Amino acid sequence: MEQKNIETADFAETGYSYTLSLISGKYKPVILYCLMEYEPVRFNQMRRYLKNVADKTLSQNLKELEADGLILRREYPQIPPKVEYSLTERGRSLMNVLDQLCVWGNENRI
Repeated sequence: MEQKNIETADFAETGYSYTLSLISGKYKPVILYCLMEYEPVRFNQMRRYLKNVADKTLSQNLKELEADGLILRREYPQIPPKVEYSLTERGRSLMNVLDQLCVWGNENRI
């Protein structure tokens, strides 16, 4: 096996770093988990699910996940406005990773 040299290594260039950049933060993994379990989800449903999240924080996280191509925002032309969020195919491809976090947590819960 080839010996790796930490002196020339760059964490920012790893796949792990890229994945963390997409899902890091207090709410993004929870938003993705919520959509994995219950999609489609409306904004107020998501807010109730997350409990103590500010509207601005939730809105910002949803916008970032949408910009990264992980979730889809669907707006319906009606009054009152109706907006639903769901996972994109790219977001669904991440669910195996998040599901394994759930499995590990259930198996190692103290």
